[in-house]
Amino acid sequence: MKVTLLGTGTSQGVPVIGCKCDVCVSDDPKDSRLRTSIFIEVNGVNVAVDSGPDFRTQMLNAGVNKLDAIVYTHEHKDHVAGMDDVRAFNQMEGKAMEVWANKGVEIALRRDFHYAFGDSMIGGLPKVKINKLGKYEEENGFVVEGVEWILLPVMHKDMEVCGFRVGDFAYITDVNFIPDDTFNKLTGVKVLVISALRKESHPSHFTLNEVLQVVEMIKPEATFLTHLSHYIGKHDDLGRELPDGVFVGFDGLIIENV
Repeated sequence: MKVTLLGTGTSQGVPVIGCKCDVCVSDDPKDSRLRTSIFIEVNGVNVAVDSGPDFRTQMLNAGVNKLDAIVYTHEHKDHVAGMDDVRAFNQMEGKAMEVWANKGVEIALRRDFHYAFGDSMIGGLPKVKINKLGKYEEENGFVVEGVEWILLPVMHKDMEVCGFRVGDFAYITDVNFIPDDTFNKLTGVKVLVISALRKESHPSHFTLNEVLQVVEMIKPEATFLTHLSHYIGKHDDLGRELPDGVFVGFDGLIIENV
């Protein structure tokens, strides 16, 4: 399995428009962050997790010419706003994009991209086929093009967010509470990618210290932090503060042989 961090920034991205903080004016490319997303390649199957507003740029940056499915974490705009750009893959593959989504995401997609769900092909409209993520998938997992996925429900304040496990790899973003059942599903995970918005308290995100406590409970071999805001500091400075086995994620980072 190969995992690419397509974007590691928060909802505004980094740099933030108009901000002159040390992070936002940094000339280190690792301090520039597109909206959070990953790309997973396993057994010849290519899957993106989320399609935020930077989706097109991320596909181009990663050289993605084949995309079998998109799996969504939740319906916030920084995770769904770029769905229109699946049209390029529709045209290459000659079929609708397979999408996996819970009810909240499905409602948002059908509302914001209503034109992607009709029969018309006028103007090369995008086409998607929604596969539902619900209680059955939470209990039994689901299969994307022959690859088994485990659903990891977490909470983002009052919103349920879908984390995912594929083999020994787990991905959790936009989280401030992990239920016991989800912790149980994380047993044996070797590589974890998890959001760590900032060091200060936030109503819907773990702080950095809270994330490190979660890491201590799961005990993966390697952890990569994502969904990072400009408030958390520069990439290199943050890296020096982290314990062994915990790394600062950055756009374009490739994790191989998971």
